[in-house]
Amino acid sequence: MMLRSTLLLGTLCLVFACSSCVREYTCQCKIKYSGQPGLPDSTIREYPIRDSKDKAQALCEQNSSHTTDNTSHITTDEDCKLF
Repeated sequence: MMLRSTLLLGTLCLVFACSSCVREYTCQCKIKYSGQPGLPDSTIREYPIRDSKDKAQALCEQNSSHTTDNTSHITTDEDCKLF
C-alpha cells in the first residue's frame, strides 16, 4: 500500500515538473521596410509559441531576417524577440 502511494506521488511530481517546463510565450516581430518611397509603415506581428523557454526563444529568433532585393533595392528587416 505504501509503495503504491509513493509511486503515485512520484508520478504526479514528474508529470507536474514536466508540464511546468512548457509554457506559452509570445513571439513579437518588428518588420521595417526601407529603400524606396511609399513602402508600408513598420509593423509588429505577434504569435504564440508553446514550448520550453529555450526552444521557444530559438524558434522565435530564427524568424529574424535582413533581406535586400537587388533589383528594387528594397530592404526588409524583421527583428523577432520572445516575451
